[in-house]
This record gives sequence, structure tokens and C-alpha cells, in this order.
Amino acid sequence: MATLRRVVVDVLKPHDPPLIEFTDQITDTESIEGVSSSLIELDTEVQNIKLTFEGEDLDFAAIEDTIESLGGTIHSVDEVACGEYIVTDRRTLQDG
Repeated sequence: MATLRRVVVDVLKPHDPPLIEFTDQITDTESIEGVSSSLIELDTEVQNIKLTFEGEDLDFAAIEDTIESLGGTIHSVDEVACGEYIVTDRRTLQDG
């Protein structure tokens, strides 16, 4: 299996823990070297957030377990980078 270096997921989470605490707790997951989080949408019961993870060899199952242990659910996997290095997405003619 290829080495997973970056993954971007859409997550639904409860309001508690707050986004900073939620993100901080996720960074304790082994294999994660860095994570960023962005609030996408907020409603009365949940927050929809985007999480971007990077590492030398991410353990997606461990990431998913940590998110679920904090009350979150992965809604979709939106980006994946595998291989020896991360390829930067570039705009092409097909992008309009």
C-alpha cells in the first residue's frame, strides 16, 4: 500500500469540544505531524469542519478512531496524497 502523506476530510462534530481543543486532541494521534482545521458551517447541533492532515506515513484508521472518540464523524474524504512526496495541485486548462 502507498504511503499516505496528506488527507483532507469533511467532518461533522458536536459543538463540544470547541474547535481548538478538538484539533489539539487530534494532533496527539500517532503518525500525524500536522493538522489544520477550518469551520465550514455551523448549525444549532453540529459543526461541519474541514481537517487537513500531513505526515510521513499517516494511519487513516487511527485518525478516524480519534475523530470518532471525540464525537465526530467523517462525512467525506476530499483529498488524498500518496507516494514519496506530496504533489501540489496545479490549475490546468480543464479547470475552466
